[in-house]
Amino acid sequence: MADTIGLVIEAETCSALSVVDEPLAGSAAVVRGWVCLEFNAAWGRDVLDGTALGEELAAELSRRADAADVRIMFIRRPGRTDPLTDGHTVLLARSDPSDSWCERLRIDSPADLLDIDFALLDGPPPGLGDSVDEPVVLVCAHGKRDQCCAVFGRPIAAALMSSFGPQVWECSHTGGHRFAPSMILLPSGNTYGRLSAGESVTAVEVASRDQVHLPGLRGRSCWFPAGQASEVAVRQQISCGIDDLAVIEQASDGTCVVAHVDGRRWMVETAVSELAPRPPSCGAAPKPVRPVVVTSIREL
Repeated sequence: MADTIGLVIEAETCSALSVVDEPLAGSAAVVRGWVCLEFNAAWGRDVLDGTALGEELAAELSRRADAADVRIMFIRRPGRTDPLTDGHTVLLARSDPSDSWCERLRIDSPADLLDIDFALLDGPPPGLGDSVDEPVVLVCAHGKRDQCCAVFGRPIAAALMSSFGPQVWECSHTGGHRFAPSMILLPSGNTYGRLSAGESVTAVEVASRDQVHLPGLRGRSCWFPAGQASEVAVRQQISCGIDDLAVIEQASDGTCVVAHVDGRRWMVETAVSELAPRPPSCGAAPKPVRPVVVTSIREL
């Protein structure tokens, strides 16, 4: 791990313990709709804990996000020198491959998010802002949540910024500190972990060509863990575009059916394995680790 990202990490950090034997596929946070708020002042441990936005606004945004099944995240430019700017960029995105999209708009105050109906993220582009056609890059650098995110995420974000400029943002917690550095591409929701700076650049370049870079891929956020692992397994067998695959069935036993837009289908069987307990984040108490693994795949 240390050689991969050019940094030395202590053995007890969550990312060092994870890299030994924990697979990446199936580990992405399950998110279908995204509301990313540019917020350059201090972040709390959780974006909606009231530290940054105040308890009343944070509680109302949390309620609305839960009702619409979307995730609110903070974003900021890598290497920022001025923590305070006028206005806030907002990115809205939907990750379902049937109609994935991203829009960018500007608001005066975080309270203006209350004017946005988050339920719109479960449908076609609402036209609230400008359409974003290039991949948006989010790199977790949420140091107050976990040291690995800050130590490993910020250099990756800086390297990506030099290649892709305004497409790149540092972001708040993405889920899975132990996979740091963690990167999400919008609108697809494809989530990556343990990438070097060079591999991260390659992943974005590949996404710009409507393809998916497989090394480091944790899964597409709109699927549950078994579906994420299943889609990754199919992609390892065929070459296809970002939105060409969909998980159309997922049984309680972890069996998934993955469909291609051209009509091909695969049945993928998964199982939950169990690894030795370890901290889910630095300083946390050890917990059992139960990753999803693919046990078989066949074309129907």
